[in-house]
Amino acid sequence: MDTVLRRIQEKKNRLDGFRPFPTVLEKNIDDWLRIELTYNSNAIEGNTLSRIETMLIVEKGITARGKSLVEHQEAINHARAFDYVVGLVESKEDISLQRVLIDIHSLILDKINDPYKGRYRDVSVRIQASQVVLPNPLKVPEKMDTFYKKMEEIKHISVPEQACIVHYDFVSIHPFIDGNGRTARLLMNYVLLKNGYAPALIKKEERGIYIDALEEYHILGKPQKYYAYLYKTIERGLDEYLKLLEKPSLEQGERLLKIGELAEVSGVSISTVRHWTKEGLLDVQDYTKGGYQLYNDTMIERIKHIRTLQNDGLPLAKIKLLRLL
Repeated sequence: MDTVLRRIQEKKNRLDGFRPFPTVLEKNIDDWLRIELTYNSNAIEGNTLSRIETMLIVEKGITARGKSLVEHQEAINHARAFDYVVGLVESKEDISLQRVLIDIHSLILDKINDPYKGRYRDVSVRIQASQVVLPNPLKVPEKMDTFYKKMEEIKHISVPEQACIVHYDFVSIHPFIDGNGRTARLLMNYVLLKNGYAPALIKKEERGIYIDALEEYHILGKPQKYYAYLYKTIERGLDEYLKLLEKPSLEQGERLLKIGELAEVSGVSISTVRHWTKEGLLDVQDYTKGGYQLYNDTMIERIKHIRTLQNDGLPLAKIKLLRLL
């Protein structure tokens, strides 16, 4: 585990070297994360919206045919809760973890179960298809008080470890009647973002690995798989940021194209290349002494791919948000 933590720290240090991030790039990252985290976190809990449907509901207010009103509201709520976390981190407002948690949960259950949003459960709950026995509701307030105290006491350990403990201890209590998983993942990412890390990316396709690791920790007291998996998701988040920020190395003998040359060989206009670059769809490899943009020849295929996706009916906004390039 120490090797993984050292690798994560090294990538965090590389990320810090790019701060402050360019405003346009930071907005692009936030827009993508808003949809990516919303889609995956909701899908882990059984929401059947696709990535595209999630984006259309959150960004455009367009309803998805054949999907329930609750699924629509879950998408809206999670996106709002993510915005709340990002805004809180950017404002550097010093508020208690309890307040953050209650606010996140209130947003997650808004218009879905208003009587219980931000309120500890007063009934027993079970995790579907799980052998985990959760605390009696009468013990929840006391256990949550212990939880908040523990989170203050562990601030001396590494941030990835803190994030893992916050997530595990919270889901072990399951203090709310619903929305615990989504709240736990957002709370974990709040800890990461607040300390300058990228958010952990837990994917829908890895739900089985994620749940099995939690179960093995909770039932058998073996934390190894849990920490190994969550460290992987934290490292994945850093990799996504670095992929956008670090220029690929130039191969020996590789020729760079000026914007006019790229437009000509790709069959598009210069204004199109300029616009797609501004939107983050094309990568600038370097600049001339006069400050003109230079592209490597991989952008020729990138342009052709964008055109193909457009011909299939996808607008640029979807292509950018879904990272189809």
